[in-house]
Amino acid sequence: MLFRQLFDAETSTYTYLLADAATGAAALIDPVLEQVERDLKLLRERGLTLSVVLETHVHADHVTGAGVLRERTGAAVVASPRGAPCVDRMVRHGDLVRVGGLELHVLETPGHTDDSLSFLCDGRLFTGDALLIRGTGRTDFQNGDPGQLYDAITRVLFRLPEDTEVYPGHDYAGHTVSTVGEEKRHNPRLAGRSREDFIFLMQGLRLPPPRKLDVAVPANRACGHPLLPRSLQV
Repeated sequence: MLFRQLFDAETSTYTYLLADAATGAAALIDPVLEQVERDLKLLRERGLTLSVVLETHVHADHVTGAGVLRERTGAAVVASPRGAPCVDRMVRHGDLVRVGGLELHVLETPGHTDDSLSFLCDGRLFTGDALLIRGTGRTDFQNGDPGQLYDAITRVLFRLPEDTEVYPGHDYAGHTVSTVGEEKRHNPRLAGRSREDFIFLMQGLRLPPPRKLDVAVPANRACGHPLLPRSLQV
């Protein structure tokens, strides 16, 4: 499998490229609109065909490149049925997304938002904003729920093998990868905390809203096109 971790410095967003070396079929997870040309260039350089764009959730801090990538490549956009109505395929817990010979297992991990998904492929876990490296996503907007997030992390993600590599949707401290075992033992929001402890902690964060919240959420519910209905998108 070809794998690349890509970074948008403005929003500290990670985008992930996965490709099947045998067929050249590729997937992008959580692309950023401003980085579409970078991503297309990488695909061309490696001789890859983008077949799938996967969204972990409706983002509040950046505008997705999913719609533009669909227009430019014909790739199908995949996300939760609780998220953007513009996607081509809606997936639920236990579904498989095939990219050439690769299989991405869909895990529902709500709590940061109600539509949050994680994807597991060949020992790599892409957690979106649910589980971060030594942190978690916030739960104070977009139908977030701290109890639901605690359950998703501890009952779904933390039951995976401890050597499963964790690749988050964001990092603000220079981390690139962790493991399930590391986060179980060392994540300060989770290690040694009960569900009630976690809820109390998350309800007391009092963080300012994401800077792009008012623009990003409506844009991302339209796959990155805030002004036009999908029927009118080129």
